[in-house]
This record gives sequence, C-alpha cells and structure tokens, in this order.
Amino acid sequence: MSMVSRVENERVLVLERVFDAPRELVFKMFKEPEHLKHWWGPKGWELPVCTVDFRAGGVWHYCMKCADRNQGDFYGMESWGKAVYKEIDEPETIVYTDYFSDAEGNVDASLPTTEVTLTFIDLDGKTKLVNRAEYVSAEALKTVIDMGMEQGITETWDRLEERLNAFK
Repeated sequence: MSMVSRVENERVLVLERVFDAPRELVFKMFKEPEHLKHWWGPKGWELPVCTVDFRAGGVWHYCMKCADRNQGDFYGMESWGKAVYKEIDEPETIVYTDYFSDAEGNVDASLPTTEVTLTFIDLDGKTKLVNRAEYVSAEALKTVIDMGMEQGITETWDRLEERLNAFK
C-alpha cells in the first residue's frame, strides 16, 4: 500500500502506511537488530553495523552502507546514525531522537536532529504505521526533503513490507 505524507506546522512531517501484518510483528521489526538489518535503509543499502539497546534511555547505533554499484558516487558510502529512545510502549509507540553520528557514536551537530514518534495502530490484523518527525525548524525539514528523504523512506518501508511478508 502506498505511503501518505503531509507537513504540519512547517516543521513536522507525518508519514503513514498500512501494512498487511499484525501489530506485534510490525513492532518487532523496529525492536530487533536481526530484523532491522534486513530492511532499514533505502534500496541498495545495507546495515553492516546495528546495535540496539531497546529501552527508554537506550541507544540504537547503526551504519548504512551503499552496496549497489548502480548508485554511482554513493557506492561504498557510509552513513552513521544514532537514535536515543525516549519512550517505548510496546506494541503501540516508540519515541526517539534521531541524530547523524560517526562510527564512535559522536553526534554530528552540524546536521539536524529529529524527534520521531512511531505509532502502531491495530486495524483488524493489519497495522497502520504513523511516523511523525519533528524538526528543529522549517529549514531543517526542507533540507531533509531536498535530500530525498521521502523517497528513501518509501523504499525503506517497501523493504519492511517484504520482510513482513517473509514472516507471515
């Protein structure tokens, strides 16, 4: 199913999609590194590093690496990210702050941080996933949209759907 996106108050991006899988399973995909490694990131990108301490105050540190030679200059490129979980209410909500970081987990202060709230809504065996991302400013949101984030998330969620289908 396709993704719906809308911008609220100039600095909040809301993305929604319905997955044909039970809520507990969709939630688990965001919780366990052995699942995340298989779907997190756009097409052609892998997750060679993925450590998850899934609790409030815990950290998820990961490296996305482009493994697709067809992506030209991106091939071999690494992008490190770090999320700090603020609130977890299984299987309904995950709230975290998303940072760009380096391999040691040091935050890159020059790039915008994001407050992300993931909501998992049970729809009779299907799951509506709502991703609400709040940016520090309208400029920061425009920056990530210009970087192609919506396409990246669409491809990421396509991969999540493939992973869910493998477990149904």
